[in-house]
Amino acid sequence: METFKSYELGGFHDELFLSPGTPRPAAKSLLEKVVRLGFPELQRRQQLAEMSLLKKGITFNVYGHNEGEEKIFPFDILPRVMEQAEWERLERGLKQRIHALNLFLQDLYHDKKILWDKVIPPDLVFSSKGFQEMCQGVSPPLGVWCHIAGSDLVRDQDGTVYVLEDNLRCPSGVSYAIENRQVMKRTFPEFFESVSVATVDDYPRHLLSTLQSLSPAKRPGVVVLTPGAFNSAYYEHSFLAQQMGVELVEGCDLYVEAGRVKLRTTQGPQPVDVIYRRVDDDFLDPQAFRPDSMLGVPGLFKCWAEGGVALANAPGTGVADDKAVYAYVPQIIRYYLDEDPILPNVPTYVCWEPAQMNHVLANLDKMVVKAVNESGGYGMLVGPHADAKQREAFAERIKAAPRNYIAQPTLALSRAPVLVGEKLEGRHVDLRPYILSGRDTWVTPGGLTRVALKKGSLVVNSSQGGGSKDTWVVLSQDPAKNNKAVSAAATVEAK
Repeated sequence: METFKSYELGGFHDELFLSPGTPRPAAKSLLEKVVRLGFPELQRRQQLAEMSLLKKGITFNVYGHNEGEEKIFPFDILPRVMEQAEWERLERGLKQRIHALNLFLQDLYHDKKILWDKVIPPDLVFSSKGFQEMCQGVSPPLGVWCHIAGSDLVRDQDGTVYVLEDNLRCPSGVSYAIENRQVMKRTFPEFFESVSVATVDDYPRHLLSTLQSLSPAKRPGVVVLTPGAFNSAYYEHSFLAQQMGVELVEGCDLYVEAGRVKLRTTQGPQPVDVIYRRVDDDFLDPQAFRPDSMLGVPGLFKCWAEGGVALANAPGTGVADDKAVYAYVPQIIRYYLDEDPILPNVPTYVCWEPAQMNHVLANLDKMVVKAVNESGGYGMLVGPHADAKQREAFAERIKAAPRNYIAQPTLALSRAPVLVGEKLEGRHVDLRPYILSGRDTWVTPGGLTRVALKKGSLVVNSSQGGGSKDTWVVLSQDPAKNNKAVSAAATVEAK
């Protein structure tokens, strides 16, 4: 392992190494090939991978960035690797979680039994910015509210995997996971010669199938609704529409007539049965939400509520990924499924409870504090990395609006090797798998591994300087051990 001789684990759980110089079993073949390549060739292939991403225009936008908004998504060529047995457990846990959250949303907008039974404080739910009172009494197709979810997973120092947060509105990043795999297959074809890696390329097919299942039409008309080219995830919107073979549209391309949605085309109006919307609730329909919105479709909410069109994800879904509601997901799972959670939450302090807020304020130097309605690494304090002045300012924010904050102990997030100049260094990572729910539930094997490229940083978001890696689920070579659900849903990459 000459290439990794100077690589230090730093006392963290490492995704590729059991101990210095000893690879994890699923990563052994990969690391042997990396060693045979040698460091100069590894650097050359990294440059080739970056050139490939640049030529394909795989970008994201950073709002308010002084050096220009559009950025190439940073990529590291050493994949994150996990064994099939571990992945199967994560997959079960994610399916359990999204099933319970969909039951929660259906109950919340109808009978509200979970509130009457005092499992969750009603005030907490009704004060959530994601709760949409207009959705009460609406039943979306199949009773499913969240069709596309992206739950963020992190691993602590002892190897325990936690759910860090749930993203149930417009989770992004799956296009980068797919493109990462394509880049790896072009740049390092020999890496796939001796291992069976579950494919991620069939995500668009599963997504289209999920969307089509929301309509009774024989050949449902499906579109992807984007806010436009200046949105941070526009590349992904166009990528998924192209891969599914459906139209990418903006609000001005659609209109509502006689209780149905129509698409303006050069051949005349075309019916739309299902909309995969990448537009937030507030901008979806100026008649129902913000009258100043130029992004949405007038009358769309009423059309959806009356069953004239399916929306994925449904309006009002955001209440279930409010970081305050997140703290109660274990109770939600037990309430609806009568099961213990397979995947635990990170221990969480809710600042609207005075005793817990006082504990947080007394321990800000050890906590990560998050604003419940922010994303992308914004509105957050990493206590150990903040100075006294920053912690004092954040304490005042918490005291002024305790409902808006949760706090969690600082985890020693797992790390993985990253190519940094002339050497390999450990960087913290998380994992965002994508869960599709329609008539069936399917989880993309692995998902998007995000990397905190800044040394010592725990923030992996691309808007905060993070990057990504390809994620391998290495399938068992023993057919008897091969889980049918995984092998059927995730075919193997060609060797």
